[in-house]
This record gives sequence, C-alpha cells and structure tokens, in this order.
Amino acid sequence: MIEFTSFLAKDLEAYLQFRIDQGFRYRKSRWFFATLDRFINETNARPEDLTPIFFLDFRTTIDADPGTINKIFLHLGNFFAYLIRMEKITENPLADIPGLSENHFIPFVFSPEQIEELLTAFRKQIRTSRKCFFLRDLAVNTAMNLMARCGMRISEPFRLKDAHWRRDEKTLYIEKTKFNKDRLIPVPEKVVSEIDNFLSARTAVIGELTGADLLTVRPGVAASKFVLYKYFHRAVKAVGIERPRRIIGNITFGGPTPHSLRHSFAVNTLKSVRERGGSAENALPVLAAFLGHADWRYTIKYLKVIDAEYGEALVNFCIKHKREDPV
Repeated sequence: MIEFTSFLAKDLEAYLQFRIDQGFRYRKSRWFFATLDRFINETNARPEDLTPIFFLDFRTTIDADPGTINKIFLHLGNFFAYLIRMEKITENPLADIPGLSENHFIPFVFSPEQIEELLTAFRKQIRTSRKCFFLRDLAVNTAMNLMARCGMRISEPFRLKDAHWRRDEKTLYIEKTKFNKDRLIPVPEKVVSEIDNFLSARTAVIGELTGADLLTVRPGVAASKFVLYKYFHRAVKAVGIERPRRIIGNITFGGPTPHSLRHSFAVNTLKSVRERGGSAENALPVLAAFLGHADWRYTIKYLKVIDAEYGEALVNFCIKHKREDPV
C-alpha cells in the first residue's frame, strides 16, 4: 500500500477513511493523492506554499493524459473542500483552476467474429499437465467468457460467490460493484456450459465446497484477474488483432485490453438491435441496467462507435489525414 509521507499525510489518511465510512472504495484514490504527496516532498513545500500557482506547477509534472490529470485534480479539490469543512483551511486552492481540454476517446471494439477467435485462442492456453494448473486456467477461461459474452468488468467474475450462480434460472447476481450497484443478469447458454464445466472440474479436483468463491481453484483461494491479463494479451497476439493505443489530433484510439471486451459487448449489442430493425437509443436504458451503469447516460457513449469496422476505418482515415502520435 502507498504510504503518505508529506505534512498532509495525516489529513490524507483521515480523508480516505472518511470516504470509506461514507461507503466509497479506494480504487485509484490513494494513487491520485500520492502524486501530490510526492511533489510536496520533492519541492520541500510548506503549508503556506499550497497556492494556485503551486498546483499549476504540480500539474505540469504529472505524466498522464488530460483526462487522468483532471481526475486527480477533482479528487484533490474534494480533499481540500473536506479540509475546509474540518476548519483546517479557509480557501480551496484548486477552486479557480480550470480543467484541461480532454481528447475524445474511441475504445477498441472487437467484432463478434474476432470475439470468437479470441476465445478460441484463450481456450487453447488451458494446461492439462497438472490439476492445479488446469483448474486455474479453466477458471480464468470462465472469467474471460463472462466478460466477453456478458459484458462484465474484469473484477466482477473474480468476486462471484457460489450462491450468486442460480443454475436453475441461468442467472448471475452481481453484488456491489462500481457505483455500489447490484444487478441480476441472464446468462447465455455458451457461458452456462463454461460455468458448468468449471464447477464439475472443481468438484473433481478439490471436492465439494460450501460458501466458496465461484472461481475457487484451491480451498480458500480464488483465481486471479492478473493471470487473465497475461493470457488475454497472448490470445490477442495469437489471432493478430494487436493495435497500439494511438493519439491522433484530439482523438485517443484505445488499444485492445480486457476492458475492450465490455466495450465490444455493448457496441455489438446495439449494432444487433439496429440490424433487427430496432432502435439502439431505446435499448440504452436496458443495456445500462445489464451493464450496471448508474444511469443510462453513461451508456450513450457506445453510440459513437457502432461497430468494429467503423472504428478501424476511423483510425485509418485519421492516420492518412493527420500526423500520428503513437503512445
């Protein structure tokens, strides 16, 4: 865990604990604050030095895209507002600092055919030489299918409990993820088969379990999402879908990541609705509920890229007509 060491350390820890008590999670908050904590130490700053000019100088040292820098300053602004409520300071030094202009972001989108190729390449990595490797790889493969075919975030499959899988209904209960939302989703037949196969193998290898994590690979130990990252990038390379993240003009084109599976699920779902003669716009509230968005307006971004072919064509067009700045 990142430790704070500047004169703000105690206040930062108190604020993070306050956030936890309010029901929020750490996520990236500690890293956001660590950037300021480190800069204060590097410049030997004192409390009276924390002026707007100090923070403008600090902002120029952050090696991140404008969107990330704006998030850091949003968190810092909330922290100083907290110090005002605690009567430790009287003014927020970030109050009048405008945000940076952010690039438009176009996520990488796999076509349905590419999804199938990717899942096949992922499945080929399952090792059968040892039971422990086989079960772990099978668990990660199950998680991969849940992300690709159900649009789950990468953390969600690895937090599932046995009780969350309702085999008779073919549904999964996803509990308190981002935005602290719960949701119940139907599971397609292909994923039902993957879950059944994994649970059968789990029982054969480690026996019957009670109250366990769904993706348990050893008693008391669940599979790790970090293994999925490694296998995912191997599969992407195997099927030749690699494309680096690019910044072209004021547009950032994302490269393939595990989270691209969630983007792809949403985009391909909207495209399917349109191909059947339906309205993608009218489908947004339902898709938002399925994905666990706090509001359907978070889902509307997927209308910008309605299919993988369009996204690739847009990249090629921008490269042709604008100097490319690879990241």
